Formats: sequence, structure tokens, C-alpha cells
Amino acid sequence: QVQLVESGGGLVQAGGSLRLSCAASGRISSTYVMGWFRQAPGKEREFVAAISWSGVAKYYSDFVKGRFTISRDNAKNTVTLQMNSLKPEDTAVYYCAAKIGTGSRYDAAKYEYWGQGTQVTVSS
Repeated sequence: QVQLVESGGGLVQAGGSLRLSCAASGRISSTYVMGWFRQAPGKEREFVAAISWSGVAKYYSDFVKGRFTISRDNAKNTVTLQMNSLKPEDTAVYYCAAKIGTGSRYDAAKYEYWGQGTQVTVSS
């Protein structure tokens, strides 16, 4: 079993920055693909970013590309999401997730483990 705990959410003004962290524990493996998703009220959960086990390959949704940066530290079992130039439409609950098996990294249904989520609110 793997446990994921997010932290770092909060309230920020438009144009500001936040740094989300995800701490993994349990039977975590550095070979897992790690991802961040978000869900706004009344909307489906959507892909934000993912990172390969080595940390070399990084993937972003179009709406965060150039503003958000994902990184991981396998020695510490942590994944971070640096969010800059935040916009009100970035307001959502952000979830950290781990994918063990095959399947699209962009598909939330392919991730086996999830954190509880952390709220990010961007005011205009």
C-alpha cells in the first residue's frame, strides 16, 4: 500500500505563486510515474502534470505549460509542483497520484494511488 499526502495549498492573488508538495510513504517505488491532477467544483478531474521515474521526462497540460514545473526527489520520496503566474481559473483541489502499471499518464483512471487533495484558491 502507498500513502500520498499533499501540502502547500492556500489562497493567493492572481499572478502569485504556490508550491505544492506530495510526500509518499509505504510500498512506494521510485519507478512509479507521479502525477498531479486537479478538480474544480462541478468539473471533472483533469490532468495537470506528470513526471517519469527518472525525473527526466515531464509532461504538462496545455493550460499550465510554461507556468507550472513538476519535479521529484526519489531519495526523499517527494514530488513537487511549482505553480507560477497563477490565474483564477487555476482554482481547484489539487491531487497527487502514483501510477504503477501501463496506461496513459494523462488518464486519471490509470493511477492506482491518490492523496486526499489540497485546495488552491486564486483570487482576481
